[in-house]
Amino acid sequence: MQLFVDGLTNVDFSYLHPERGLLGETWIASTQLDGALDQQGMVCDFGVVKKTLRNWLDDELDHRLAVPLQSPNLSLQEQGDEITLTWRYGSEDNPKTLECTAPRQAVALIDTDVITPDSASHWCIEQLSKLLPDTIAQLQLGFELETIDSAFYHYSHGLKKHGGNCQRIAHGHRSRLHIWRNDMPAPELEQQWANTLSDIYIGTQSDIVDQDDGSYTFSYSTSQGFFSLKIPRGNCYLLETDSTVEWIARHIADQLKTQLPNDAIRVKAFEGLQKGAIAGR
Repeated sequence: MQLFVDGLTNVDFSYLHPERGLLGETWIASTQLDGALDQQGMVCDFGVVKKTLRNWLDDELDHRLAVPLQSPNLSLQEQGDEITLTWRYGSEDNPKTLECTAPRQAVALIDTDVITPDSASHWCIEQLSKLLPDTIAQLQLGFELETIDSAFYHYSHGLKKHGGNCQRIAHGHRSRLHIWRNDMPAPELEQQWANTLSDIYIGTQSDIVDQDDGSYTFSYSTSQGFFSLKIPRGNCYLLETDSTVEWIARHIADQLKTQLPNDAIRVKAFEGLQKGAIAGR
């Protein structure tokens, strides 16, 4: 007998990609469980399945930086509860490097050479199988992307003022973007901004503690610990404000109003799946 839960939850995180670098992502998780019926006539109570899997994904993958432990692009050191890593990415013609320091709880160390929905699901299943009732003979867990038929972009950020896990300096989202110009959809403006923010780290200027010709170093301390990220300038977009989705929507609207002063602008910026902020100018 099989039990399934489609669209169980979604996870927003960032991971290290061998060509694209720090990549913000949003995946939708679904599950299927094989097992015998218990005395209630159930494979497992839906409440137990959803609570166990959601809580684990929230704790172990959501709002973390996912790191492929077996990749030759990675150098990593653990000292106490702190992780420091270097990631080499790009191409032979344009090699790049980023460096990150973060508390262990902000990083997901995945035993693979490349992070994909399949490799991440295998890692999750290994951990989760230990937590489910004995009636479960096999657990399947799959990740898929939201279907988006309009402009979208991948971004990473960190919110030092946030009291929860958004304070982590390298977590992210895959987000759609809707823009209206004089109450009419403006797909060309949507694509313009999706291109501008493609595979980007949205950083706050006041978090920059060092810079050189090629990179910015962002750093801050929060209730979870010390965070630092050194990343090439070409992979950054700077705001004078914090990088909440509210400020991102406001920034895009302000920039478009400057570009098109005689037009009414409305921006609907998403933060991952089915949530975000709207700003008008």
